[in-house]
Amino acid sequence: MISSLSGNIPAFKQADYSQHPPLVPANDVEQKAQQNPELKATEASPSDGKKNGQLSDEELKVVRELKQRDSEVRAHEAAHLAAAGGIAVSGASFSYQQGPDGIRYAIGGEVSIDTSGVPGDPAATLRKADTIRRAALAPAEPSGQDMQVAANATAMAAKAQAELFQKNQDNQNGNQDRQGTQIDLSV
Repeated sequence: MISSLSGNIPAFKQADYSQHPPLVPANDVEQKAQQNPELKATEASPSDGKKNGQLSDEELKVVRELKQRDSEVRAHEAAHLAAAGGIAVSGASFSYQQGPDGIRYAIGGEVSIDTSGVPGDPAATLRKADTIRRAALAPAEPSGQDMQVAANATAMAAKAQAELFQKNQDNQNGNQDRQGTQIDLSV
């Protein structure tokens, strides 16, 4: 996910990860331990660092899903960073979930970019808006937040194009006005 910074005012937005709920409920281990006292010694502590050979089939499935999600999240954020170039304000930051194996896996992330225009330079703003849009849409599956940032960049580009058009019109009208006010006094 991409978050934007406009000027010096941070506009960090937390992603809606409702489509990717936690893969292991936070109290799953405790529930199992209460249901089966024999599991208390081996499963009660989520940070006990179990080896894969000690995990149940269900736990191994969860670990595989967490590893896959971790890989997807890291690739997604790397795509944003690669396309953002100099407008990235920070590296990727991640939110984590601890798996039954005691390892923390990235389940969400964001890259902050500067989405402010370039004051007094609509051509530079237009180029920056294009970079913002490309960075937002760089991942294979952009998030809703990514799509919103891309839409805002498109609006920023349209405004910059209108400013460029107006600037060009003013320059052309200024030249025509000067030509129309010249008087040829030679006879």
